[in-house]
Amino acid sequence: MRRIALTLAAVILIAIVCAALIIRALRERRTSLDGVTLIQDTDVKRQAPVPGVAITAAIGGRVMQGRSDSGGAFHLVLPREVWRSATVEFQFRHSGYQPLNVREKLQGQIYVVRMTAIDSDVVVNAPVSQTALKDVRVRYVSKSTTPVNVGSIAKTFEVVNLGNVPCDETAPCSPDGKWKATDGGLTLDAGEGHEFQNLRTSCIAGPCPFTRIDTNQPGRGSRIIKISVRNWSDTVTFLFEAEVAQTMLTDVIRNAYPAILGQEMSFTLPPTSQGPSIEANTNGTDIVYPLGPELTLSWAVCNLQMGTDRTKLYRCALKPGYRFE
Repeated sequence: MRRIALTLAAVILIAIVCAALIIRALRERRTSLDGVTLIQDTDVKRQAPVPGVAITAAIGGRVMQGRSDSGGAFHLVLPREVWRSATVEFQFRHSGYQPLNVREKLQGQIYVVRMTAIDSDVVVNAPVSQTALKDVRVRYVSKSTTPVNVGSIAKTFEVVNLGNVPCDETAPCSPDGKWKATDGGLTLDAGEGHEFQNLRTSCIAGPCPFTRIDTNQPGRGSRIIKISVRNWSDTVTFLFEAEVAQTMLTDVIRNAYPAILGQEMSFTLPPTSQGPSIEANTNGTDIVYPLGPELTLSWAVCNLQMGTDRTKLYRCALKPGYRFE
């Protein structure tokens, strides 16, 4: 009887501990307020992200603070126990935009917040005397590999076999499984910094119709090639030929054109791009404006957003006194 009582007490104690741990985990679970800050505009194509917005959220006696990233996204972590509160009081502050206060119900939604630029009225009623930017384009440097022909190769190889020998289901066999076959081939390495191009493999002697190249030849730009041949008749001879090229790494200047919407422009560059600059005709003169690592332009404020594939997305908003044509 005493043993039963001790067992029952132990079970109850374990249950109490487990319940306490579960309650603590639920209390410590956190959720989040997620959203994005955009420019207020009736044209959705002009609702670009607003980075660097200072965000304050007050809910259930708690105050959380954060800042929108380069894509305008914000993420505020909340303790689980305040999630059941009815509303959240948002404050959005940015030096270039009108202060914005938002009161929203908590329903687990994504908050899309549109902010009005302080100088938006000035832009709309821009004077004719503003500096005009025409023929805007982007120039950048990209690494490129250029193959240079440095020689050629010609090599023969044999696949030895005795024809008319029954297979008896012992691999390798002819495609119809009737005759005993032999597999042979060739492996070649072009060497460090070299590659094979224009590969050709041909049967030049022996009962060629009773052979088959089992391994497809690799395409252009292969350093190592492997050729495999199956022969189910008498010995055959194959000829392999190719050009050998050396890969040279060079800098190539490339051009891109931005998408211009109102007072903003956007453009993307590949992950390997370097040294981007903006070329534009400014009041009749073609000028090159280097962006530099700080993304500094005399006539625009730019920001960079890196994609998951390392693609670079640039957004630039004109400063007062400039306009696109």
